[in-house]
Amino acid sequence: MVWPGDVEGEGPYDLASRGNGLAPYDHGSRDAGLGPYARAGGRLPGDPVPDPGLGDSPAPVPPEEGERRRISCARAFVLMLPALLLVAGACYDCLTPSEFTAAPFFTAAPLVAAPLLSRRATALTGVAAVAVVLALHVRLGVVLHVHAVTELVTVATVAVLAVLINLLVRRSDERLASAREIAEAAQRAVLPEPAGRIGGLDIAARYEAAQADAFIGGDLYAVQDSPHGVRLVVGDVRGKGMGAVAAVAVVIGAFREAAEQERTLEAVAQRLERALAREASRREGIDAFEGFTTAVLAEILHDGTVVRIVNRGHPPPLLLYADGTLRTLPARDPGLPLGMGDLGIWPDRAEETGFPAGAMMLFHTDGLSEARDARGRFYDLERRLDGRTFGDPGTLLGTLAAEVRRHSGGGMTDDMALLAVRRP
Repeated sequence: MVWPGDVEGEGPYDLASRGNGLAPYDHGSRDAGLGPYARAGGRLPGDPVPDPGLGDSPAPVPPEEGERRRISCARAFVLMLPALLLVAGACYDCLTPSEFTAAPFFTAAPLVAAPLLSRRATALTGVAAVAVVLALHVRLGVVLHVHAVTELVTVATVAVLAVLINLLVRRSDERLASAREIAEAAQRAVLPEPAGRIGGLDIAARYEAAQADAFIGGDLYAVQDSPHGVRLVVGDVRGKGMGAVAAVAVVIGAFREAAEQERTLEAVAQRLERALAREASRREGIDAFEGFTTAVLAEILHDGTVVRIVNRGHPPPLLLYADGTLRTLPARDPGLPLGMGDLGIWPDRAEETGFPAGAMMLFHTDGLSEARDARGRFYDLERRLDGRTFGDPGTLLGTLAAEVRRHSGGGMTDDMALLAVRRP
């Protein structure tokens, strides 16, 4: 179906029809003469109604707030569980015949308290369990019966074991906290957070690890002001583990040095290529032959009007205009990923595009564009952003991170690095 004003063969969401993302998209010609079919909030008649928070819909309540409430209620219930077990055991023992025993309730209470409560609270729970059992036996007049003595000894033994378990858990928590502090320090050292304003541009960056409690992996970003403009790099190292982290450190270190010294963005890309080649020569095993890094480098002139981009096999950046119009910026002639110079050598060619006032550029790794839901459907980044406006780069990245988490059900399979730059 061809809408009025559409070019033959071009659909309402045909992003390829927007000049391959590099020629300015003239949505005025597209909307002209539509009359009642004019775009409203980025939608045409027949388009599916977007989810809350998309297009012109009101901003939704932050999902983090509801999540925090659910977590708070669950935590309160769990902390009360040992006491509830004692009460349930006492009621069960009082309301059932004497041959029935509530020992499972009384032994469960200190065991539940051990990993959740403090050492003192765990010990008090164990003492309370023994006291309740003893009181019930006195009330029933069976203190010296064999089964009563056995039940009391069992509860007391489990209470002592619960205290020992609590000690082990606390020591493990301390070691984990120490490891987290070391990981955070390593992240700040290898992948420091860029300043909120660099060279007159508003900057925001975000790293979302696929693995819970992980802090850094193979994705990277860096921003640096230089005599030639504000230069930045966003990349994704092949592989995982310490080898990927080492490659991240090499790329960022080489970028910071080259951004200051090299006159052109193409020369910066070549410096990164040589740095990774030296790193590969020191590696052993398969990484020495298959290690590479996809990356996109950008240079924003100090007057802010022009952006120069070199793409080395990385997902293209997006340009979001102040009115909500979206442009994808694919490379006409993308190069091989960094570290694959042995397969072919040809000069990098930087491509230029305008950067109007109020616009934002979004750089990302494939953890964003390849996030899938339970049915295997990818997160449609262009469709989600088209027609939306954001007050600042931090809001844009926070919204994207929350939406991707919801889309994937919290089960992301790849790390995600996001970098947004806004020209005020």
